[in-house]
Amino acid sequence: MKIKKAIIPAAGLGTRFLPATKAMPKEMLPIVDRPTIEYIVKEAVDSGIEDIIIVTGKGKRAIEDHFDYSFELEENLKRKGKYDLLDEIHKSSNVDIHYIRQKEAKGLGHAIWSARKFIGNEPFAVLLGDDIIKNETPCLRQLMDRFDEVEQSVIGVQQVPESETHRYGVISPLTEENKLYQVERFVEKPPQGTAPSNLAIIGRYLLTPQIFDFLAEQQIGAGGEIQLTDAIEKLNKVQKVYAYEFEGKRYDVGEKFDFIKTTVEFALQRDDLRDQLMDYLVELHQKDYRL
Repeated sequence: MKIKKAIIPAAGLGTRFLPATKAMPKEMLPIVDRPTIEYIVKEAVDSGIEDIIIVTGKGKRAIEDHFDYSFELEENLKRKGKYDLLDEIHKSSNVDIHYIRQKEAKGLGHAIWSARKFIGNEPFAVLLGDDIIKNETPCLRQLMDRFDEVEQSVIGVQQVPESETHRYGVISPLTEENKLYQVERFVEKPPQGTAPSNLAIIGRYLLTPQIFDFLAEQQIGAGGEIQLTDAIEKLNKVQKVYAYEFEGKRYDVGEKFDFIKTTVEFALQRDDLRDQLMDYLVELHQKDYRL
């Protein structure tokens, strides 16, 4: 069955980026000149997703405005002949996006469960906004190709340092063929030193609709929240759930320093910014800001 729908959870409070996120959604913080969530939406669209539902919360109206049509802005750009900018904003407005509000911040699992009526009885994708993944073949498209092979849920994973496994959901693999793993167990944020592997779940999921049966239990897990990983572990006991070690560079934009690194790297990849930024970085390197 073709996967046509995707959920993007965007209801978090963004406390790591306070005070900036007091009035601005974390998902709207820009990487150079594009909000983070636009990279996530683009990956979904480039992978062949037709319908996207963004799960929002209080104070997230800016996300809806960003992907909406802005008549006044577009007419202003036309009058000034700024057609290059017009093309850029069209990329973020010509996407069919739906919205639902998560009324309580009960965790990722609850956010996914909130979109169950939109998904219905068909497989679907989940893309988390804290992970931007760059690759010629989009990460989600890679997972969709594996889904076509196994016709079961497929979770995106990458290797992380063992010292960081406690920050992630981690898999315990049974078998592996061409980076596709059959999984024995899924463990959410194992205590340091107890992880069954260094293969961490990285913000991309293809799930069968049976996952909603387990999310409906509203079981409280790590951090006092309803965890998606816990529901996946239960799903794996009744139907196989696979993990795929995808190709691509992952940028973690959920932490301040990683966000800064991502912004610098993305700017260096731009022809219009690279030389100026390189000169500036060399200049900074020659100064001592530790005084």
